[in-house]
Amino acid sequence: MTRVLALLIAVAFAFNARSAFAQYVDSRDFMGFGPNITTANPIPRQLVYFQSRYAPGTIVISTGERRLYLVLPNGQALRYGIGVGRDGFRWGGVHRISAKKEWPSWTPPAQMLRRRPDLPRHMKGGIDNPLGARAMYLGSTLYRIHGSNEPETIGQAVSSGCFRMTNEDVADLYDRVSVGTTVVVKN
Repeated sequence: MTRVLALLIAVAFAFNARSAFAQYVDSRDFMGFGPNITTANPIPRQLVYFQSRYAPGTIVISTGERRLYLVLPNGQALRYGIGVGRDGFRWGGVHRISAKKEWPSWTPPAQMLRRRPDLPRHMKGGIDNPLGARAMYLGSTLYRIHGSNEPETIGQAVSSGCFRMTNEDVADLYDRVSVGTTVVVKN
């Protein structure tokens, strides 16, 4: 009797996970995302179990893991690989997404220009722009969750504090969240 009950629970659990996953299948694989978008992703997006005290829809960033979690109902989350700030540029806190932009332009902040005077003063949005396909701005900080035209940096600590994702992943996250979404950054 116990084995039958365990089997029924396992089947129900597997069906639930498959149903939840089906809601989040990315159609970009067969629909096409657009010209010159790289699909190389060193850390593929995954549906994972994620027990937390955060409400569904919250973004939780673990800089140590170099992962971003979009909290879903029923103890699940979508886990994305990210690039994080290099030593001296990591930070933590709670903010909200204050703006979202597609193919954003980029103006390096004064602090970055002092460190890197060789950078352009402004760059129009596009495939060569370091912010990539999408950007989600974090409160009144200088930081963003943004795309990258350097997928090899995902999983690395290379930025000046922003969180990098592949263009494919940042577009997926961008479509799932709205302005006002809570973002928890844990060091």
